[in-house]
This record gives sequence, structure tokens and C-alpha cells, in this order.
Amino acid sequence: MTGSGLVQATEIAREANVRTSANGLRYAGFGEIGLDEPELSRMVQAVPASIATALAAKTYFFVPLAMAEGRNLDGAGHRSAETIMISPVYTTDLADQAICHRNLELGAGEGVFISSRLLNDRFSLAFEFFINVGHGFVNQTGIAEPFAELAWNQAVADLRGETSQDAWQSRAAALGRAEGVMRIDERAKTEFLEAAFSDAIAIYLLSLSLDFDYSELREREYPLLAPQALADRLRLIAKLFPPNPDYEFAIRYRRRM
Repeated sequence: MTGSGLVQATEIAREANVRTSANGLRYAGFGEIGLDEPELSRMVQAVPASIATALAAKTYFFVPLAMAEGRNLDGAGHRSAETIMISPVYTTDLADQAICHRNLELGAGEGVFISSRLLNDRFSLAFEFFINVGHGFVNQTGIAEPFAELAWNQAVADLRGETSQDAWQSRAAALGRAEGVMRIDERAKTEFLEAAFSDAIAIYLLSLSLDFDYSELREREYPLLAPQALADRLRLIAKLFPPNPDYEFAIRYRRRM
């Protein structure tokens, strides 16, 4: 621990009480994370075992704040891009210097340090965790062919919106036009399908962990994917990766009065 109270991520990785969830995911809490163990365990266990299997080399550390850059360790002005510092408590000043998550190679595996106190509600924290899970899974396994076919057909049909900025931008790049003729950029198409697949996995896992409204997914930078198109993606993800016992996938429609 430094004089500022920050702790090196490598020290946390060595000393934290790492647990293995029933689905096989490894995780630990450190410091004042704002969640008790049953809440944290329930969120981690929401990941279906069929997804968790591909993430065996990762350990997820839930910490109050992960610093965005390397910090001085000896007071002499030395900084290292390889040094990830963690705060065991939340302060406003440190929050201004923190980032949602940091990744660190840990010998045979990788640690993902998630700033639980920077994400100020359960929805945001769960979504950040599940986005990390989705990206990690897609990096390991690639894109499921049935999903690729569905998402690409939706894009070609010009269905409205996407579920992340990355997916929105890469979809637009994939479907360019030259002299009035559609020109498909294969690299951008792959990037779109990877982003759309990881997004859909994250939203599916979020739906298993807690109830939320479709509108809560909205961001200002791009239009949200049409509800029926999103529902079709999520139903396919649920078919590919069925929920663990004690978790339920459901899409509920309600008409506004």
C-alpha cells in the first residue's frame, strides 16, 4: 500500500479471497464495494455455465475504484503504465481519476478490476460486468453463426438503431454505398457482428440478473435498436445459452397508458 492509501492491483490479486461461483467464474471483492456477498454472488452466478466455461482464465475483481493511469509508488515522480492502482475506498477526488475497469495480465490468466463505486447503481455495475463478460466470451469463441445471420439480416433490412456506439458505427461502415450501389466492407461487417453479439450477451445477462426497462439502454449518441429486433436477438441468445438454475429469462411487453 502507498502513502496515498492506494494498493497495487497485483497485491490484491495475490491476497484477495478469490471465490469460484457455481458456474465456474472466479471473482473477489476488495474494499468498500457497496455490495454484500450475496448480492455479488447472485450477479456473478447469472452468467450461464456455457458462457463461463470460456472465461476460465479470467478473475473478476470488484473494487471501489481502479485508477485510470499508473500512480506514483515511491513519491519520486516515477510512473509506470504497467502499474494499476486500486483505491480500497471511495472519495470524490479519486473518482475523478478512476475508470470503469482495468485489465491486468496475471501469469497464466487475466484479472479484470471493475470500479464498483464509480458505477453508482446496481444496473450500471451489473451492465459493466456483463459487458466485460460478453467481450471476453466473444474474444475466446468468436461469433455464433445463427446470431451472425440474424443480426446481419436485420442490418441489411435497415432496422433502426443498435445497442452500442461501436456496433452502430461499424454497422454503418459495413453498409457503405458507392455510386448508389451497396458496398459491403467485410472487415467492418466482422467488427459489427462481434460488437452486436457481445452487446446482446451483455443485455441478456443483465435481464437474468435484474428487471429493467428497454429505455434504460438508451444513450444519446445513437438510436436504440428497434424493440422487436432486440427481442429476437435476445431470444436467440437465450436459446444458445440457457439460464442457470434459479434464473429466468423473460421479455415482458406493456402498453403505456
